[in-house]
Amino acid sequence: MLGPVSGRVPDVERIAVLRANALGDFIFVLPTLDALRAAYPEAELVLLGAPWHAKLFGDRPGPVDRVLVVPPAPGIRGRDPGEPESSMDDFLAAARAERFDLALQVHGGGANSNPFVSGLGARVTAGLRAEDAPPLDRWLRYVYYQHEVIRYLEVAALVGAPATTVLPTLAVTDTDRLEARAVLGAPSRPRVALHPGATDTRRRWPAERFAEVARELVADGYEVLVTGTPAEQEVVDRVVAAAGVPVRPQVGTLSLGALAACYADCALVVSNDTGPLHLAAAVGAPTVGVFWVGNLINVGHPLRGRHRPIMSWRVHCPVCGVDCTPGVYPARPGDGDCPHRDSFVTDVPTVEVVEAARELLTTAG
Repeated sequence: MLGPVSGRVPDVERIAVLRANALGDFIFVLPTLDALRAAYPEAELVLLGAPWHAKLFGDRPGPVDRVLVVPPAPGIRGRDPGEPESSMDDFLAAARAERFDLALQVHGGGANSNPFVSGLGARVTAGLRAEDAPPLDRWLRYVYYQHEVIRYLEVAALVGAPATTVLPTLAVTDTDRLEARAVLGAPSRPRVALHPGATDTRRRWPAERFAEVARELVADGYEVLVTGTPAEQEVVDRVVAAAGVPVRPQVGTLSLGALAACYADCALVVSNDTGPLHLAAAVGAPTVGVFWVGNLINVGHPLRGRHRPIMSWRVHCPVCGVDCTPGVYPARPGDGDCPHRDSFVTDVPTVEVVEAARELLTTAG
């Protein structure tokens, strides 16, 4: 049991859970959804999410019964390319008509999301509260340095749903596997996937280092895939060009479900700290991840039998030298945030990643 468990809410037929952000963020809330399903097995569990959540859970087994796509709004989610305009007032009116018994905010500190959750009209609301956020019926203080999985399990506990697991897991379907096989073909030798992108460029290990890893693993006899989103085409191209050995770039060729199936069939996934790394772990693949130490505290996988986080301990901006940690601790001396977005993980040497990869390829399988 994690943290204090408040009383279970009686007569719950429908639960709304707000988590409308990115892939990695969603992976971390899967144990919370599992806890709610176990505590309220007869209730309908409705995820308030983004369009990609609706696609992912179209026919996927798991704790989510249904997805309601939340309109874009500040602090809730951004607008997808080509997404039509939609009214938040209309969405909230329709949500109130659903008569939710519980509404949980597992979306962040709550400055924008707590008013949204309160607007759903649920009998009981619960979630996190930063200093600038209004309260919900049941709430916990938002503290930045806490593992994301545990953070949101504590919210579930507020409504009488103790943890059943701390490990996120996502089911891979036959449809996922068929699509991945149609794109990638059958492997002729064990596969390893490299994912050199990350939305936050401060989390990106140099493309040339990923290329060095690719060379070593191809020489070891592995088929190497280099995965990326269309926005990461440039960094994937750099890895492929610098590797100088046959690797298979996969940029935008796989749906999210097929990517999950691809990773599930890999002997190893090597990635920056970004959504695909956490997806790979959730579908059972061994992983080597390159992390900034602060992010490892919040999102690093807790197990080491099949997962190796390789840490950078850098806390000063590599451009201007500003100490970037006091922003979370304003009473401490230091400089706080800076505007630069250069990588904080370039001090991680290739040899550490290769050694961890080879160790897992030898033992984790």
